[in-house]
Amino acid sequence: MTPYTHAQYLALLDTPVDRRGSDSIKWAKYAGHGGAGGKGIIPMWVADMDFAAPPEVTAALAARVAHGVFGYGHTTRAFLDAVMYALLRDYGWTVQPEWIVPLAGLVSGLNIAARSFGNPGDAIITSTPVYPALYTAPEHMERRSIRVPLNEADGWGWDMAAVEAAHTERTRGLFLCHPHNPIGRVWRRDELDSIAAYAEQHDLVVVSDEIHCDLILEPGLKHRPFALHSPAMAKRSITLMAPSKTYNIPGLGAAFAVIPNPNLRRRFERAMAGISPHTNILGLVATTAAYEHGLPWRTALLEYLRGNRERVMTLDGVGGLRVVQPEATYLAWLDCRALATDSPATFFEAAGVGLSDGRDFGGKGFLRLNFGCPRSTLDEALERIRQHLLESAPRD
Repeated sequence: MTPYTHAQYLALLDTPVDRRGSDSIKWAKYAGHGGAGGKGIIPMWVADMDFAAPPEVTAALAARVAHGVFGYGHTTRAFLDAVMYALLRDYGWTVQPEWIVPLAGLVSGLNIAARSFGNPGDAIITSTPVYPALYTAPEHMERRSIRVPLNEADGWGWDMAAVEAAHTERTRGLFLCHPHNPIGRVWRRDELDSIAAYAEQHDLVVVSDEIHCDLILEPGLKHRPFALHSPAMAKRSITLMAPSKTYNIPGLGAAFAVIPNPNLRRRFERAMAGISPHTNILGLVATTAAYEHGLPWRTALLEYLRGNRERVMTLDGVGGLRVVQPEATYLAWLDCRALATDSPATFFEAAGVGLSDGRDFGGKGFLRLNFGCPRSTLDEALERIRQHLLESAPRD
């Protein structure tokens, strides 16, 4: 297909796609809701962008659909090559094909990982607030989930003293959200040093959820896979990745684990045997196209998201609302504790904007806002939020 220019990619990102009445969970949640004086509610909750996927991805999918036969598939060499190519290009990570375990989704990978080491009753530690699957997956697999709050006063960093205090003799693993969802932190080398030292000291498996690794917004910061931290960490790590967030293809059900340690990998594969479906054949095609040809689109996406982030940050301080500036992802963490409401989510639904309730992440009094959408949608949502905050502010 004819290559697009950077300006053309930006124009595509700026073009709204009407998702109402489609199969979108995000938009169906508030379908028919007459909030905000009959204007309806703009959904900005689940981590699902409103951009069309890269044209290179849709072209590859169209070619596969034109074949017309959708029988049982297998992991293609093209898929493995594309994953290895992208990890080497973007992170300098040389991965062997046998290290890659295709998955039907990253959440499935978290649950499989929790089941793959230790025994029922053992514990896995993580930080909160965090994407819910990092603390629910151990519980689904009859493991105990130990949740240690991030240190808000220290820029939402890992509190390793608290982690050590929470450690038990049955702690077998640590779940790391890297970069972090919902805070948007990119962990620095010294922070990863502390986590690595803790894992080594206590002989833990580290499961690193790196689904947002391609979405670094802060200039000068760079993602480093946890498995690259050291050979010792590579041997005790399960890295979970997917193209779904970056290229907006979560509905195609394609993700993968990278597990260098063959013993750990065999345990992971045994844990998924018979319960995890094969990766969707269209997901394999989309992943291959995204990693091989999607870099120019991704470059434009990051530029566009940085502009959206600037718009979101204009809410910081309005009517008592505080906004944590995300270093990565297209998600902003809103501190609503100073607002005169016990239900921030309901408060902003009344303004016509639907946000993710922070309680689901372990952060009462907070909300998560998804700014992965065209400017026209974002500007309308932010204006509704701003006006509602100003109208609801106490008057002298």
